[in-house]
Amino acid sequence: MTDLINDVSTENDVYKTLLESTKAIPWKIDWATLQFVYIGPQIEALLGWEPSSWKSVEDWAARMHADDRQWVVDFCVSQSKSGIDHEADYRALTKEGNYVWIRDVVHVVRKESGEVDSLVGFMFDISERKKTEQELIKLQKELEELSFKDGLTGVANRRMFDAVIETEWLKARQNKQPLSLIIIDIDFFKEYNDFYGHLQGDDCLKQVATTLNNIATRSRDFFGRFGGEEFVMLLPETDENAAWALAERCRQSLFKKQIPHENSKVSQLLTISLGVSTMIPSQDDEHNELISRADKQLYQAKQKGRNCIQSA
Repeated sequence: MTDLINDVSTENDVYKTLLESTKAIPWKIDWATLQFVYIGPQIEALLGWEPSSWKSVEDWAARMHADDRQWVVDFCVSQSKSGIDHEADYRALTKEGNYVWIRDVVHVVRKESGEVDSLVGFMFDISERKKTEQELIKLQKELEELSFKDGLTGVANRRMFDAVIETEWLKARQNKQPLSLIIIDIDFFKEYNDFYGHLQGDDCLKQVATTLNNIATRSRDFFGRFGGEEFVMLLPETDENAAWALAERCRQSLFKKQIPHENSKVSQLLTISLGVSTMIPSQDDEHNELISRADKQLYQAKQKGRNCIQSA
């Protein structure tokens, strides 16, 4: 009998040694008292708290980031009451006042009667994994922003415009509000490039983009590069008169920049032509109609001699 007890004791010691030699931190909680029956000594190396200081689930909850505490406790309690194994990620407080990302994997142990007897589990340090995840999320966000940004001028690109006009078109249709579009073209830009060179041409595009981007200031107003030397301005809840006035502000603001254009056929300074279109969308209309109308007005502005606005 003594030999059997010794064998069991030895076997338990082996298991304990194995558990305490891993990076994962084993623990056990008695369900009836919500007291820690055991927690691995590795907890001190990770968080700085001595194993003896882990008395109850209150210690566990208190040593958790305030933003994580409520939902983690509620989730773990509800899952445990239901006898469902579960896991949760949260930030655990170190004795020095810092935080470590923990993944708690929990197994619910039941009595023969089916009642919950205890909870056993492992805590894993997932700080590096979380850091990598956050870096990937940040990188993904940066890539998304870049995919909607014109590489040369830094303003929104055609892809972004396509997404925005679709959204604003649906809102305008639903609310029966006017939606205005201004298409802007730099007059004789090919001649500008031929005379000054492509590097100065790129700088010219940047100056135009910066100047016009400051004209429409409402939160939903959109400005972007449409392609080449063309830019667009999308103006929700804006009627034809207000859109024309904004187009004139664009023309005047750029003229005030006094950008030389010696090879222009209309001025010694850089000028723009603008086509303006306004619609209150009906159920049968498509947003491409708004673009088509503004484009036709831009063509008319060019036919009239450029450096002017045409609207309809």
